[in-house]
Amino acid sequence: MRIPKPFFAARICLLRFALAASAFSLCILFSSALLFALGVNPVTIASTVPSNGDVNPYGIARVPRTTGLLVKGNILVSNFNNSANLQGTGTTIVQITPNGTVSLFAQIDSTALPGPCPGGIGLTTALAVLRDGWVIAGSLPTSDGMSATAQAGCLLVLNNQGQVVETFYGSLINGPWDMTALDAGNTAALFVTNVLNGTIAANGAVVHGGTVVRLMLSVSQKTMPTLQSITVIGSGFPERSDPAAVVIGPTGLGLSQDGNTLYVADSLSNRIASISDPLSRISSAGRGTTVTRGGNLKDPLGLTVAADGNILTVNGANGYLVETNPEGLQVATILLDGSGSPPGAGALFGLISVPNQGIYYVDDATNTLNLLH
Repeated sequence: MRIPKPFFAARICLLRFALAASAFSLCILFSSALLFALGVNPVTIASTVPSNGDVNPYGIARVPRTTGLLVKGNILVSNFNNSANLQGTGTTIVQITPNGTVSLFAQIDSTALPGPCPGGIGLTTALAVLRDGWVIAGSLPTSDGMSATAQAGCLLVLNNQGQVVETFYGSLINGPWDMTALDAGNTAALFVTNVLNGTIAANGAVVHGGTVVRLMLSVSQKTMPTLQSITVIGSGFPERSDPAAVVIGPTGLGLSQDGNTLYVADSLSNRIASISDPLSRISSAGRGTTVTRGGNLKDPLGLTVAADGNILTVNGANGYLVETNPEGLQVATILLDGSGSPPGAGALFGLISVPNQGIYYVDDATNTLNLLH
């Protein structure tokens, strides 16, 4: 489905009463600093490499309900690179049980899509699973793993059998990089960061074109999701191309438990930003309000929100997980990966927290799904 150019407002009153059903509103019932309550030795759950050899796990989402091939409580992981380690060419989503059993959920053929996806397939950190069995995945593709060949991509809608049934694409979807979702059953809100607005033309220079968009969907089990509206609710975030990551720009997203605040990992600014009224606003909040900047943040990428309202981010520059409270105090850090040179660089992307289990996260350095508990 083509994304329209104009911005549209959306009616979202039903979503305010369904926060617990959010595909990404996953909680751990700890108080104070969550990281202090968890172990310091992460456990490897499984390899994320499927039979075709795709590597570089980026996106992560938990299955909320069993339907089709999807099993409640399992974790989906999307891969950004192919077996030759070329960025922006990964085509697979794997499904992993909490005890480490791995199966292929989807292998996407760019030549057999039901709608346009400019440039093809390169699955990003943007990944969500709705209760009715629809999986939404972002694609920011390249032809050779290099920034110069990156194209706009799209959002892919997959059914519960792992088949792509629909694409969302167009002027407001330009390099979808990460996503969070609020699922209210018949209605769902997707929040997506975009990182290719002027980035490639700048040839490595920083431009301020990064956006956060909200897509409102009508959802049912019997018919594929229908796009009702799309609105830019954040804009002006810094972004640039990068040989080690294709692009760096606004990445992780997470909703506060009351749905009144959307948090954004503003990677190049080393800060966490907040956007107020993300479900109802009809205009851009610009770069939002700074919650915290610098300190232990070193290129924050993946982001999620814990049950106590604290914000969890992982650093792209040094392999640390950082916990920040809503007032902006960085209350705890834990090293998750110190490998490589410099230590921990490029290892961490997507993460989620799961009740009574802990924090699941992907590690690009080891191509694994891991659990901090």
